[in-house]
Amino acid sequence: MANEETGRIPKTPSELVISRLAPGDRAQNSLWDAFVAACPSSTFFHKSAWQKIIGEVFHHQTYFLYAERDGFIEGVLPLGHVNSMLFGNSLVSFPFAVYGGIAANSPEAVNALEAEAQAIAKQLGVDHLELRNLEPCHPEWPKQDLYVYFRKVLDPDVEANMLAIPRKQRAMVRKGIKNGLRSEIDTTADRFFALYADNVHRHGTPAMPKRYFEALMESFGKDCEVLTVVGENGRPLSSVLSFYFRDEVLPYYAGDDLSARDLAANDFKYWELMRRACVRGIRVFDYGRSKQGTGSYSFKKNWGFEPRPLYYEYCLYKRDSVPQNNPNNAKFRLFIEAWRRMPIGLANWLGPFIVRNLG
Repeated sequence: MANEETGRIPKTPSELVISRLAPGDRAQNSLWDAFVAACPSSTFFHKSAWQKIIGEVFHHQTYFLYAERDGFIEGVLPLGHVNSMLFGNSLVSFPFAVYGGIAANSPEAVNALEAEAQAIAKQLGVDHLELRNLEPCHPEWPKQDLYVYFRKVLDPDVEANMLAIPRKQRAMVRKGIKNGLRSEIDTTADRFFALYADNVHRHGTPAMPKRYFEALMESFGKDCEVLTVVGENGRPLSSVLSFYFRDEVLPYYAGDDLSARDLAANDFKYWELMRRACVRGIRVFDYGRSKQGTGSYSFKKNWGFEPRPLYYEYCLYKRDSVPQNNPNNAKFRLFIEAWRRMPIGLANWLGPFIVRNLG
């Protein structure tokens, strides 16, 4: 029936269509990223470049789903299929990411994307589907209660941010300054990887391959930055690879030399990242994910950040409980101790074959 005022027949809303993003389709990748940049529920880990990185570096099959109507995207869901004899068969949003799940601006898009994810999960025969949400979406699903994240709004004034750090932690930052430490922005992953690989080896966990960090820097450009702290003699002591998304900075991977603790290089590193972010006009410092009860958890609380729960929700198909593929699992203790004793050259060669399955 025509509208009495305009005489026009109202257009019938088109059907919502679920499609799969092709890595080589530049036009559609651009539309995807434009949606991610504008959608309030999206994160850095919803960016389209992750599909190529995870596929080429770790050789996992990816399913980047988007809900589209009349040429406009209404929602996205990046998925990765991780199939391992050691750690199980899963469909995850998103492997190697602390945040994931569906980013959408309509309930219809959420429902349609989730239905398609469920269909893919069943077709692949996975043990479970895992959505790494910032907010609860399925209270009835089993969830992982281990992880929290830390996020805080920065003051526009640099000195105000310094004074907001609790006294004992602020003293460590000032100790680093007194020790003549300085920060530098790196154009390659070389110094970062050396510190990172040595650090994770001491903790008994395998390192990501160096080509992964190189791919991150190449794919994300200015939104992926390496900051390295050096001593008065120019020796690298501590380094962090951070992501920038909208008005947030997220320090994501880090590594320290053994001497960093005595010189307060780790504390100085995060202060320098915060200071530089403030000068750059960044509004939010996202300290990322930590396991409850760990040293990392305590360290971030000592900076005045309060933990918030992460809602990792699972739809179980072929298992009875949520998987525990993390260092807190007692069955991995012998592996961790053996890895610490392994020569670092061998560990760096063997690590990528193992860590690819930990997504």
